[in-house]
Amino acid sequence: MTSKLLIQQLYTERQLPRAKMQMLLTDAFNEASVRDELAALARQTAQSVFGAKIYIRGLIEFTNYCRNNCYYCGIRRSNTSAVRYHLSKAQILDCCRQGYGLGFRTFVLQGGEDLSYTDTAMAEIIASIKEDHPECAITLSVGERSYATYKLWKDAGADRYLLRHETASAEHYAQLHPAALTLANRKRCLYDLKALGYQVGTGFMVGSPFQTTADIVGDLAFISELQPQMIGIGPFIPHHATPFKDYTPGTLAQTLTLISVLRLMFPNVLLPATTALGTIVPDGREQGILAGANVVMPNLSPADVRENYLLYDNKLCSGAEAAEAKNDLAVRLQSIGYTIEECRGDYKES
Repeated sequence: MTSKLLIQQLYTERQLPRAKMQMLLTDAFNEASVRDELAALARQTAQSVFGAKIYIRGLIEFTNYCRNNCYYCGIRRSNTSAVRYHLSKAQILDCCRQGYGLGFRTFVLQGGEDLSYTDTAMAEIIASIKEDHPECAITLSVGERSYATYKLWKDAGADRYLLRHETASAEHYAQLHPAALTLANRKRCLYDLKALGYQVGTGFMVGSPFQTTADIVGDLAFISELQPQMIGIGPFIPHHATPFKDYTPGTLAQTLTLISVLRLMFPNVLLPATTALGTIVPDGREQGILAGANVVMPNLSPADVRENYLLYDNKLCSGAEAAEAKNDLAVRLQSIGYTIEECRGDYKES
């Protein structure tokens, strides 16, 4: 079956059998003409739902302490060279106030699993943001917690939760994480979040160590089962202070292919063009948008800590990545025919 027919079937049916999906991915990873055809349909699909509008999120990386030791992550517990920080409640609220003034209507609180913020303290931060900005959405990205904790935060006003599953293969998961972390618990968290009514985001690293195309097909199948409202993918980029420091990064071709495939599978999903994509090539996020993405997440963290939230080497933290440079971002988007949409940017039901 030709790539053209596979793409048409994916576009029409929103899914492919595993063998056909693996065939399409293999072709697209290797042939620019296949990627271009996927991107054109994905871009058309995204614009049919969102128009030529890009949602913006204000990212607040509020702590780089983490209790975990994931083998790929630059803020892993065992990285003694990391310059650690965590923001106070007052600093977080100040980031939100500045972001609100810049036009942001979604705030993303992202950090390592830092238990120095108690569950109650996090709930108070969430409630205070909602009190100051009741029309804004709050997204959390702070890892694996209990159902009771997720409920506490939802009741305090959290709207969305980002938790990448990283890989849907238990064997591959064990190659990326210490034994204390399991795919079963990660999935439990995602289904708990869904049950509690969060808008849920998941995703995976593209080109992570030991990943196969069959693994990626499994990831797409799991995402189909979960039916999240948000999907975050980006290329694996090694960090010099991790066990994976010498591994090959994920590629632009693979990442763009998967953005397009995900858009065709999930026309309404919130799909970011990630910072990692902009790190591997200067116009990576623009290329991500042209491949079907519809969200960007500029950084609202205080300037003096941004360079310390290094999940991987050479992570963007200034220039158009900085939230204050929103006008520059607008110009870059305009150059490819898109404009910034200043709103909460909620998931659109079919």
